Amino acid sequence: MQEARLINVLLIEDDQVDVMNVKRAFKKNNISNPLYVAGNGIEALAMLRGDPNQFAPVPTHRRLILLDLNMPKMGGIEFLHALRADPVLQKTPVVVLTTSNRDQDRIEAYHFNIAGYLLKPVTFSAFAELMAALNNYWMLCEMP
Repeated sequence: MQEARLINVLLIEDDQVDVMNVKRAFKKNNISNPLYVAGNGIEALAMLRGDPNQFAPVPTHRRLILLDLNMPKMGGIEFLHALRADPVLQKTPVVVLTTSNRDQDRIEAYHFNIAGYLLKPVTFSAFAELMAALNNYWMLCEMP
């Protein structure tokens, strides 16, 4: 894959099993996009804003956020509110990847202009297929 086509993926997820599943799915599908991991919204904002004193910064170009909703300290909806209020970060594409099938969560998330709302599959094979489909879609998109 060309270096210029790589997408810097920030996974915001507090469940280490889900983090491991994303990493395994990337490996299984030969997804070579750099993967950054934040355990909650506060860490993610620091990484996106490039605060090197706290966390490894996510490059400022070609970013995609995979966001869980149910997290400690700053949950997904709170994170979306902060992200969309930040003039530098507000246009960053976000795909919600969650176990929450609540209509209220879906409606609230779409209120913050997310690119998609995906339910986490139960089996790893389905999870890997979802990651492959998501990667294929974003590789086709023209991102700045």
